[in-house]
Amino acid sequence: MSLAISGMLGNHAGLAVEQAAQLQAVADADAVNEANASDKELRAAFQEFVGKTFYGQLLKSMRKSIGKPAYFHGGRGEEIFRSQLDQIVVERIAETSAAPLADSMFDLAALSRRR
Repeated sequence: MSLAISGMLGNHAGLAVEQAAQLQAVADADAVNEANASDKELRAAFQEFVGKTFYGQLLKSMRKSIGKPAYFHGGRGEEIFRSQLDQIVVERIAETSAAPLADSMFDLAALSRRR
């Protein structure tokens, strides 16, 4: 009888170990998913930074290098709406082509974070 009880306890202990391993695997997967979500947010922040800072300043400098036309200049209204247009253009440029620059910046930040 005691042999049967010890056998049942051994089976339950084995199941408990398996369940603990499964719970640990789930916890590890959750930690990886959380890290991936954090990395995605950080990568998006780098892309936004590159878009607004780098491309924004680039477009602003380009606009300054071009003089105002003698004719067909819309005055202050055009300047205001042009800045709004530039913001939209910068957002679109960032969406389409900021990834290579932002990804390399993200990789450098990730390396320094791991140290």
